Amino acid sequence: MIIKTDSKVIMREKGYNFNFDMKSGFFARWGETQDDDPDYSPYGPEIADIEIATSCKGVGKVCDFCYKKNNPNGTYMSLDTFKKLHSILPPTVTQIAFGIGDIDSNPDMWEIFQYCRDHKIVPNVTVNGEGITDDIADRLNYYCGAVAVSYYDEDKTFDTIKKLTDRGMEQINIHFMLAQETFDKAKHLIDKRFKDDRISKMNAIVFLSLKKKGRAENRYNQLSQDKFNELVNYALKLNVPIGFDSCSAFKFMKAVNDDPKFEPYIEPCESSLFSSYFNVEGEFFPCSFMEGEEGWEDGIKLEDVNNFHKDLWHNDKVVSFRTNVISCRNCKQSCVHYDI
Repeated sequence: MIIKTDSKVIMREKGYNFNFDMKSGFFARWGETQDDDPDYSPYGPEIADIEIATSCKGVGKVCDFCYKKNNPNGTYMSLDTFKKLHSILPPTVTQIAFGIGDIDSNPDMWEIFQYCRDHKIVPNVTVNGEGITDDIADRLNYYCGAVAVSYYDEDKTFDTIKKLTDRGMEQINIHFMLAQETFDKAKHLIDKRFKDDRISKMNAIVFLSLKKKGRAENRYNQLSQDKFNELVNYALKLNVPIGFDSCSAFKFMKAVNDDPKFEPYIEPCESSLFSSYFNVEGEFFPCSFMEGEEGWEDGIKLEDVNNFHKDLWHNDKVVSFRTNVISCRNCKQSCVHYDI
């Protein structure tokens, strides 16, 4: 049984339950008891990651670590395609993380966001900080639960964050790609957290571990565990709020010596367990980084899904991937495919 109101989504089934507050973003999941954590959602994802545009000029230039190789000649998902995709999604989906290039790269984006709100789904988005006018900031504040600003140009990133927090938005983060080559810049960003008033009211710096894919494949290298530890401990020493992508969960736990106080806030890889990814064509992949990779050279096409559970969520290919992810989580291995 699932209940959706204007402010909450409540799921109650034997072995799988959750509460989601649409206003604060608070989410709690449990199994048969509150101490039980289910391996996956048998009823479908809680979060969908949906790419709605691939056109991106970048901030001054295209990003040299873009794993999607986005460029100004990209395409976008139409409102009609999004509606078809939404029609197959199960009611367990409470939030959608939208992937775009430039803020104006999808002319249907605001209508897509409104469609989500009309159907009790919270839209969230990551922006690059380019072209965020007061009007756009107003719209992001109106529609979105959370906005992440990727760190490219510091002033544009910080100015965008200030525009959003000045409007009362609380779930505003910086996304920062972490690699050997960006380590010093990451420490610099931590130093700036409480020294620059423009970012004083934001939520956290979220570090995204490098996956060697796209333009990043031959330009960047993974950050060592020792350097990762140094960064985490530096932030904790300064009381700077930080976060990490789920790909970095076990790396983070090593950095804090498996301190149990952090465990409730750590979610390892949830791809095909509690989340799913759809590219700009509406094709399903376990996560955006698996698109085009071994075993996932092709996704599950939207037109081939008549029943979400049968044709997708419990599809043999997805079940096989899910089994490997669960095994990785149990063995505290970060990823089934990439060296994190």
